[in-house]
Amino acid sequence: MPTTALTNSTKTKSPFIGISTPRIKKVSTKPFLKWVGGKTQLLEELKKYIPQDFNRYIEPFVGGGALFFDLAPQKAIINDANEELMNTYAVLRDSVDELIDELSGYVYEKDFYYEMRAKDPSKLSKIERAARTIYLNKTCFNGIYRVNKKGQFNVPIGRYANLTICDEERLRTAHLALQDVVIECDNYMNVLLKYAKEGDFIYIDPPYHPVGKYSDFKRYTKDFFYKEDQVALRKEILELKNRGCFVMASNSYCDFILDLYKDFDIKVVHAKRFINKNASGRGNVKEVIIL
Repeated sequence: MPTTALTNSTKTKSPFIGISTPRIKKVSTKPFLKWVGGKTQLLEELKKYIPQDFNRYIEPFVGGGALFFDLAPQKAIINDANEELMNTYAVLRDSVDELIDELSGYVYEKDFYYEMRAKDPSKLSKIERAARTIYLNKTCFNGIYRVNKKGQFNVPIGRYANLTICDEERLRTAHLALQDVVIECDNYMNVLLKYAKEGDFIYIDPPYHPVGKYSDFKRYTKDFFYKEDQVALRKEILELKNRGCFVMASNSYCDFILDLYKDFDIKVVHAKRFINKNASGRGNVKEVIIL
């Protein structure tokens, strides 16, 4: 059996175990988490530009993984800098029964929510950390994942009339989709340097460049994604093209991004976004698919 690892940028040995389930036929499914900026509603647009034949699927900013779960590729590498998120993917891949057992005991109550939010993930087991991540995602305001500069989750509890904390069927189908998948937690450039080869299809969905004063929801980790990071990403995309990879990227529709990728094939799409401090930034907004 192959061994895959969730690693961090220090290149220490992974604390996560490898795959224990034999290869299976995978079935398309939906994400098990809510994710701000998720691509579920744009799947049909994105799939128009996916090559018919490619080697491996690589997604270096996987987030909620809408496209990954829809395609359910047999050979895939997924990565994100969010350690809690990638621990959750690894636990779901390797220990779904234990995760469901842990999560089944969680309740949607204000005191319980803030007790879970206050916990230090580093003092929890891998399964407890994963269950906490799913619980906070399901019960927090609008499913936002936001941390402060110390890396502490700081989103308030949300208000929900009907809430399923432990969606066992969704978790089990996601578990199947994750079999034989390499899971990393590293800087995206390190992952692409390590894995991307000729014939691979790479979908890049980075933190979007903000289009207004109140559009900052980039804080999926304690780090930020600045203009210079967008410029570096463009350079990386060109490197991947020269390596013989198929590359598709998403970003916001704004002058900076349009100018940055003016020599690329840009497709304009419309998405519904509901999270913005400024009401004018909600509703139907333009985004771009970069080829």
